[in-house]
Amino acid sequence: MMAAASTSRRRPRWLSRALETHIALPLFATLPLLAIWVATFHFIETERLAAVAAAHDSVREQLDTYEAQVARNLNGIDQTLKVIKYAVQLNGPTAALQALRTQALLPPGLVFQISIADREGRIVDSNPSTPAQDVSRAPYFTVHANGDTNTVFVSQTASDAIRPDPHLHFTRRIDDDSGRFAGVAIVEVDPGYFTSSYERSRAGELGLLALVGSDGVARVVRIGDTLSWGQTVALDGMKEDAAAPHPLGPDGVERYAGTRRLTGFPLTVAVGLAASEQMAQYEQHYGTYLVGATAASSLLVAVVAMISAWSWQVAKARRRERQAQQTYAAASEASPDAFFLLRAVTGADGSIADFLVEGSNSRAELFTGMANEALRGQLLGDVLPYYRSNGMYEHLVQVVTEQRVIEAEWQATTGPTAGRWLQRQIVPVEGGAVAMVRDITERKLAEDRIRHMAHHDELTGLPNRSLIRDRLEQAVRNAQRNGGHLALAFVDLDGFKLVNDGLGHNAGDELLKVVGSRMQACLRRNDTLGRLGGDEFVILLPDAGESPLALTPVLEKIRQAVTEPVQIGDQAVRVSCSMGVVVYPRDGDDPKTLMMNADAAMYRAKDLGSNNFQFYTREMNASVEEKLVLLEGLRMALDATLTDEVAGDPDAEPPVVESPAAGAPAAGAPAGRFYLLYQPKVDLHTGRVFGVEALIRWRHPEHGIVPPMRFIGLAEESGLIVGLGEWVVRTACRQAQLWRAAGLDPLTVSVNVSARQFEEKRLVERIAGALRDSGLPPSALELEVTESLLMRDMNQAVERMRELKAMGVSLSIDDFGTGYSSLSALKSFPISTLKIDKSFVRDLASSSDDQAIALAVISLGHRLHLRVIAEGVETVEQRDFLRANDCDEMQGYLFSPPVPAERITEMLQAQAQQRRLGSAEPVPG
Repeated sequence: MMAAASTSRRRPRWLSRALETHIALPLFATLPLLAIWVATFHFIETERLAAVAAAHDSVREQLDTYEAQVARNLNGIDQTLKVIKYAVQLNGPTAALQALRTQALLPPGLVFQISIADREGRIVDSNPSTPAQDVSRAPYFTVHANGDTNTVFVSQTASDAIRPDPHLHFTRRIDDDSGRFAGVAIVEVDPGYFTSSYERSRAGELGLLALVGSDGVARVVRIGDTLSWGQTVALDGMKEDAAAPHPLGPDGVERYAGTRRLTGFPLTVAVGLAASEQMAQYEQHYGTYLVGATAASSLLVAVVAMISAWSWQVAKARRRERQAQQTYAAASEASPDAFFLLRAVTGADGSIADFLVEGSNSRAELFTGMANEALRGQLLGDVLPYYRSNGMYEHLVQVVTEQRVIEAEWQATTGPTAGRWLQRQIVPVEGGAVAMVRDITERKLAEDRIRHMAHHDELTGLPNRSLIRDRLEQAVRNAQRNGGHLALAFVDLDGFKLVNDGLGHNAGDELLKVVGSRMQACLRRNDTLGRLGGDEFVILLPDAGESPLALTPVLEKIRQAVTEPVQIGDQAVRVSCSMGVVVYPRDGDDPKTLMMNADAAMYRAKDLGSNNFQFYTREMNASVEEKLVLLEGLRMALDATLTDEVAGDPDAEPPVVESPAAGAPAAGAPAGRFYLLYQPKVDLHTGRVFGVEALIRWRHPEHGIVPPMRFIGLAEESGLIVGLGEWVVRTACRQAQLWRAAGLDPLTVSVNVSARQFEEKRLVERIAGALRDSGLPPSALELEVTESLLMRDMNQAVERMRELKAMGVSLSIDDFGTGYSSLSALKSFPISTLKIDKSFVRDLASSSDDQAIALAVISLGHRLHLRVIAEGVETVEQRDFLRANDCDEMQGYLFSPPVPAERITEMLQAQAQQRRLGSAEPVPG
């Protein structure tokens, strides 16, 4: 009975202990913990299924879009083949394309190469024209020659001797009236034409578009920006929408893919979306869910542990102490810091001699290389012998003796963490201290990156304006202290804007990086090359000699390095540089003065024709000041001219000036105003004055007549050219209408249009306003543009020219042959006249090269159905050569220099008189 009673008493005690919080709570906590993870994996699976469904939807959507785009392109090609076939049947193989070209039924030659092969396989006609070619052995010919097929044949992508670029052949059989094989109609297309609808925003960086033949061979495959063809693509068994991703494409990337066969063509379109990109958001959320679940679980466990610890402490002091240690251990393990619980060890004299490790967390193992169990009970001096040399020992002593917190950072030189940046925080506790050590290497690297970005150019990696200024100030201080010298060079690239505008900003960026790298290779280690911005660089030579001539070799080396061709894509481009050089202290004793003078020297190099370097002289600043004065005078003259126009009668004739000799100032021209002179244009065959070119002049109140070469560039640079150009157009139109109203022979007035004017959005509107206000017919106005202007943005230039052409205004290319332009682009320009530059006319009587150029321009213009005019004709020999070689028109001092409007009136009156008398001699100017 006593035994039974004893058992009865023990059982309630055991049961009550089981119901204590520190035991029961963890058991119950497993339920919410399980719920957290079940819910987490449920959400993960739900999001995965949603991501897969979205990928399938995207594939179907893009497959529909791509199928429609390819089908539209193929139907257009097939329609072209049928039209060619019909034209051959009507006009014969040699005249078919000409008939279609006359009716404007041929597709653009820049995209499609049209050819007709006869029954022997010879190309009898093509557009654009190509050399003779035999295609009798080509698969796209033999398939029609050997079979009675009436469907479109699509060749594999290939290149040939005539067109080295890979292309596709689309062909149809041509039969004669009796139904026998008569040849083949051919359309050749770049394979990239069928993947132009690729959108990175929808397909990603690894998306795939493919056009595959019925033979399983890819006609074109596009992955990102990469095109390929010719590979075998296994489409057998693939459904319109593949259920799971598989390696579609030559790169082996897993993709969600779909295919669809095209009706009426032996082709299949395929679309693929990279599984890695489609599932990227899911993968990110997957990690987020796991982190969240882990954090929630950790929080739950921590709360349970704390409550259990509290319960344990209430139950028994020893148990409370043990639970406190467990809680400390859990907290320290979850921390990214290494914890060391240290107790001070004193020596015989009572001073602190070392510290004993009483506790640590697992992170401490990374810093000491010892397990926690082995670490406890060790002296810190034995575990970390270098802690006395890095300042940690002194800080520990200070914390214990002064009872304050100390923080510090250092870079470890020995031990497991050698080379890494560490941060320590030491907190005093009774009898010792707690040291927390954290690895802050990543933060330090991020700070270094931010610091580098703040002082270096993002594109080239060179020092930026801020760092250049700091180094220049330091170099000046060193030179002042040591009595030394330094050199500073401003570098500006010549022709960069043309490359940047013509080939795009990516090409410009690549050019800047290559040029920067070349200049850097020419310098010493202690020299500095920096980028101010745009195409401007700065070179600092801190140990330069006193003589500027000593700098010539390195400057010439840099100049030659810059002028070397740069390969950008498949095109080689070439730029040069203009450099302005100053030497301290000769050209300035402070950074601001040195930079200002180097800038002035650089502009001097520009003024001298670019591609050279100039050392600073005091006269350069005077030139800059003169330029500023000239600019202010230009603004005042434009304001005064426009004010006079508004205040006067818009229908009145412009101010009359005395007829000047060539190059002499116009005596009657109003001071501080702009005015126009007119140079006649003469028909070389009849000697008749048929037009004039309006030329602007400026009479400065102090400097007299300012040559246009001095102020036109300044007006262009400052933006005043827009207002000035509008005034020229309005004045010239008004004067031309006055001549017409007086009953004189109708003239065409030509006006030069600058680059800034041509790019101005309201150009067409301004031209229309000038014609409307003056009453001049649009056909009587001709605008002259330079070929280099047109090539800056050819698409925009063609669109702007077509608007003007539609208005009725004539267009001509001025200075033809002095810039650069593609002959294929020339035929796209809606122009009526080519103008031979005077540089090719000057030595026309004696230079065979200039004669060849003039003949080439005349021949080219006539073949393009354009009139050709030569400017700068000053001798009878020049005129006779041009007339003998069928040049249409001329202008120049041989007939007349630029003259005032009333002198043109006299010429027209005399010309009318001579016509009445039957004379054919031209009226001299």
